[in-house]
Amino acid sequence: MMNISTIKRDYWPTQEWRTAEPLSLGMHPIKLTDLDHRVKSQYRNINGIVVVRSGYIVFERYYNGFGSFDTHNVASVTKSFTSALIGIAIDAGFINSVDQKILDFFPEYIPGVNDIQKRTLTIRHLLTMTAPFAWKYKMGYEPLDRLRRQPDWVTYILNLLGQNGQIGKFQYCTAGTHLLSAIITRTTGLSAREFANDRLFRPLGMREIPDHEMGSFSLDNVFGKNVTGWGKDPNGYTTGGWGLTISPRDMVRFGFLYLNRGIWDGKQIISEAWIDESTALHSTESGYGYLWWLRRENNAFLFSALGSGGNVICCIPEKDLVVSIASSIISKPRDRWLLIEKCILPAIQN
Repeated sequence: MMNISTIKRDYWPTQEWRTAEPLSLGMHPIKLTDLDHRVKSQYRNINGIVVVRSGYIVFERYYNGFGSFDTHNVASVTKSFTSALIGIAIDAGFINSVDQKILDFFPEYIPGVNDIQKRTLTIRHLLTMTAPFAWKYKMGYEPLDRLRRQPDWVTYILNLLGQNGQIGKFQYCTAGTHLLSAIITRTTGLSAREFANDRLFRPLGMREIPDHEMGSFSLDNVFGKNVTGWGKDPNGYTTGGWGLTISPRDMVRFGFLYLNRGIWDGKQIISEAWIDESTALHSTESGYGYLWWLRRENNAFLFSALGSGGNVICCIPEKDLVVSIASSIISKPRDRWLLIEKCILPAIQN
């Protein structure tokens, strides 16, 4: 098993990524050629894919008229970035721990007399999707369309929190992660977008995201084709669970940071302890960490940021491998794991 923490990198892709021939890094080029063919024939909504082995790009292709500098709405991949920002805020002392009560950060919110569950819920519950909300989770049932119509998203989500469920039981909730963004702002004085630019994007050489006016909170502006930069709610809180637009090269930078246990060019951007906590199994029924999806395949452990349409950042530490896939958002996309399983992992010869 490869121990990433002992690997000495010969460069860092802060300024730009370097490329290498697959064979030079123990990967068979024919399998990667097959990857290209499969994408073209079976995965028509993939716009870009980047494969990094041992810190070098060994495969990079763009489709549907997109290029390496184009950004993409990566949907729920955003959640893993929000997880990282919570970890950075804890490392810096802005937040005490994941066991702080959620309502501690919203003192103006007065829960009902019978809101007993709501008073006990913590940041950890939001990170692990184990906070109960006022609906039984089914794909597509979460009232996000109603959320975007609210003048105060935070109050609306807090009203839904802690009802009709069991604390500790996995309940996937996009709205809940928006509270994490609000907590970042309440504790740091910066929007999650600004905090990410300062503490995450800039140190990694990622493209910083400027402020964008929403214009309106139409479906397309909040979730659809008009999403740009990083969305925000009517009160200026960066959307915590979706709405980030980045390039495949920056997606893979983020994965590479986690692959290197939070270290970037000699600096600890995120603590190793947070990386370990984030990628540890916190929900056995779901295979979930702190807003990361976890799985073990072919005796290899991997963790992924996943978003609608088939947007993916997949990290496989034992193979020193990161894959990013940027996609147009469609319903019922083909499973991206099949590309990794059938084309990318078999390409690794050592």
